[in-house]
Amino acid sequence: MPRPLAAITGASAGLGAVFARKLSARGYDLLLIARRADRLEQLARELPGVEPLPADLTAPTDIERAAERLAGDPRLSLLVNNAGFGVPGGFLHSPIEEQARMHRLHIDCVLRLTHAALGGMVSRQAGGIINVSSVAGFLRSRGSVGYCATKSWMIAFTEGLYLEMRRAAPAVAVQALCPGFTYTEFHDVAHLDRATVAKWLWLDAERVVDASLAGLDRRKLFVVPGKRYQLVVAILTKLPASWRVALEDWSPQRRDPPLPTDSRG
Repeated sequence: MPRPLAAITGASAGLGAVFARKLSARGYDLLLIARRADRLEQLARELPGVEPLPADLTAPTDIERAAERLAGDPRLSLLVNNAGFGVPGGFLHSPIEEQARMHRLHIDCVLRLTHAALGGMVSRQAGGIINVSSVAGFLRSRGSVGYCATKSWMIAFTEGLYLEMRRAAPAVAVQALCPGFTYTEFHDVAHLDRATVAKWLWLDAERVVDASLAGLDRRKLFVVPGKRYQLVVAILTKLPASWRVALEDWSPQRRDPPLPTDSRG
């Protein structure tokens, strides 16, 4: 019997690489999609059943190529839409093309790959989708306007998809993973100082992925790793909008704020 296939975007580093190792241990073959071919080849040497697919998922042609690969594999059992990055700085002061690339990756790519993967999953009445969003998707912040907005879209998209699957394919699990600040390569890539964030806010990438997979087993829609972040989300989602905006506006920020995660690969 063929092994199930898990596809992971942003798989060459950070949460994506942790997902790869954890899912391999669970008996999945892996389709690893990321920009850095050398990192993918390293994982292929380390783990069994790995197919590297080098691709820049901010480029429409590469998005389409990855989507065609997903749609054509009857073994596809899980898609982890993990690729992402942040553009630090005020919206008007950051390069607009970088903002557009981030929107293509967080929205266009997730939309297209999810659509490609779901066709076979629904017909087989089996499978799962994990969309890696962020606690930032529940709030707004100066200095990360586009990041918060795209992660908010991912949360709304996943919730709507969850509702559709409950009727169309109850056996297909759908999850929005919403971590806070997580130790990955993001801050090195974005040239941001981790010391600007309190140590108690940081999460370990292994624990984030463990929480996600445990939530997938329980068919949990929202997974927010860490009790401190669960409390933050619980409060934010219950505040009247005017109170939430006032809280966001009051938050002191002497510099552009750091962004929680990056797993562009």
